[in-house]
Amino acid sequence: MVSTILSTIAGNLAVIISIAHFKQLHTPTNYLILSMATVDFLLGCLVMPYSMVRSVENCWYFGEIFCKIHTGTDIMLSTASIFHLSFISVDRYYAVCDPLRYKTRMNIFTVLTMIIISWVLPAIFAFGMIFLELNIKGSESYFYNEVSCIGGCFVFFSETSGIVASMLSFFIPGFIMICIYGKIYIIARRQARSIKDIASQMQFQMDLNGRQHGSRCRERKAAKTLGTIMGVFLFCWSPFFFSTATGPFLNYGIPPIVIDAFVWIGYLNSTFNPIVYAFFYMWFRKALKLILFGKVFQFDSSRTILYYE
Repeated sequence: MVSTILSTIAGNLAVIISIAHFKQLHTPTNYLILSMATVDFLLGCLVMPYSMVRSVENCWYFGEIFCKIHTGTDIMLSTASIFHLSFISVDRYYAVCDPLRYKTRMNIFTVLTMIIISWVLPAIFAFGMIFLELNIKGSESYFYNEVSCIGGCFVFFSETSGIVASMLSFFIPGFIMICIYGKIYIIARRQARSIKDIASQMQFQMDLNGRQHGSRCRERKAAKTLGTIMGVFLFCWSPFFFSTATGPFLNYGIPPIVIDAFVWIGYLNSTFNPIVYAFFYMWFRKALKLILFGKVFQFDSSRTILYYE
């Protein structure tokens, strides 16, 4: 658990420094990635250490109020991740499917609005549900008689709240993202075939079109990379949200240790994201090398060229 926490903090901090420092990376998509990396970084700093103590000790030492703050923060950051991924899928849709109007549609104001929504709505949803105890509504007697105890801090959902939370935080956004990336894949394949047909018919224009072709290739590669990140998110969090939705209908028969394991599998998503960036993105590997060797402290290092247009 300690290695997972440290990897999460270090990896996402590298993403934050890379995008914030190097001016070439100041693009709408990367601003969304920066905000999502901040979510994962805060999850590693503020949530996972206390969850580790709870998992190892099987006891909560930090009081009832902090239990609610911790649970609310946990739900908020997890929901914020999928909100970011949803908006990133919209960004990739316009970049691949409508490249001529991409810059006018995805401007700084639009991206800033997306980032604000991705933070504010999950915060209202998470803390409102926990502090108003909407998550136990309808199952109060079972919770206070069978679950709640001194020294405990449990993430509990009633039948209604479990379905609502899972649908709003996972299933509906996940379904929308799968549909968007499915359409991106179809259009990207169609573009690739069109480029191949034109290239075979008009070889003499390849040099003129090379720059545009390279740009479209980068957009498709970015869509593929972010689609992989979405797949990792769905894989990591689906066990927890399935158990949240079905657990109340099974008379809460899922053992607590299994639910706790599902939570940590979900946390691994925040650890995997920087690894995906390092595997797919040349610019991230180059930026990471510059950070590790301290070259970001050199004069005018923010203007370093990490990739060529």
